[in-house]
Amino acid sequence: MTVNGIGPIEPIQPGKKPGRSGQVSQSEKTDSISLSSEAREQAELYRVKELIMAAPDVRADRIEEMKKKINDPSYINETLLNATADKIIDVFGI
Repeated sequence: MTVNGIGPIEPIQPGKKPGRSGQVSQSEKTDSISLSSEAREQAELYRVKELIMAAPDVRADRIEEMKKKINDPSYINETLLNATADKIIDVFGI
C-alpha cells in the first residue's frame, strides 16, 4: 500500500482561532441560569444538612452526667432495667 500524499498543509498560527475576528459584537447573548424557588429551598436544606453533619456529636456535659450515674451503684436498679427493657421492646416491636 502506498500513500500518494495528503494535500497541502496550512500551518496553524498561534493565538488565532479560525473563523473569529477576536471582537465580541453587541448582538451576542450571554449565558445565564435561573433557579426555581424549589431548587433554592433544596440547596438551603442541603447546606443546613451539611452543617449539621459537620457539627461535633459529642456533648461533654451529657457524657459526664452519664459517667457519674453509671459509677453510682444505686443507679442501676430493677426499675431502670425494666424501663430499659420496655424501650427496647418498643423500638424492636418484640
